[in-house]
Amino acid sequence: MPQNTKRWSLLVILNLMYATARKTPGIKEGRFVVHEHHARNLHFDVRLEIDGVLKSWAVPKGPSLRPGEKRLAVAVPDHALGYIDFEGEIAEGSYGAGQVRIWDQGRFESKNDLSLQFGKGKLDITFHGYTLRGKFALVKVHGQEKNWLLIKADDEFADPDWELGTVIKVEKKAAGRKRK
Repeated sequence: MPQNTKRWSLLVILNLMYATARKTPGIKEGRFVVHEHHARNLHFDVRLEIDGVLKSWAVPKGPSLRPGEKRLAVAVPDHALGYIDFEGEIAEGSYGAGQVRIWDQGRFESKNDLSLQFGKGKLDITFHGYTLRGKFALVKVHGQEKNWLLIKADDEFADPDWELGTVIKVEKKAAGRKRK
């Protein structure tokens, strides 16, 4: 236990209060992060703060700002809130091995309770990030356990000419013949 027990206790209490507040029904806003993840295949992990955890989806083609464009978003296990700031290298041999960088982050909001929307399989949210801005929907594909669609609404932040960029520069391997 730390030497300053009063300070340590206060930190524990504040953390518990924060966690309880985040689990309160009716929460309509939270933080988000989009990780650019260079694992076996490049993909983007969209993570939303809901019910005291980061609800997470792997988006193989990354988010889009093109209005109405549907991007597959595969639900993956929840992550702890502390993961929202993670950047680094996941060791080879570990689940998700590879480089992870923050591609975008910020806050998001909704007009309705996030827990209820998640339970019904449709989240209507507005992102306030550096790149992701405006209205989006995350919609669970009927009859499929993990597949959702991330869809950009046609609002003032939509861009029909938008192209996805990456934070990490990918080195292309030189093409050549295999030697015997």
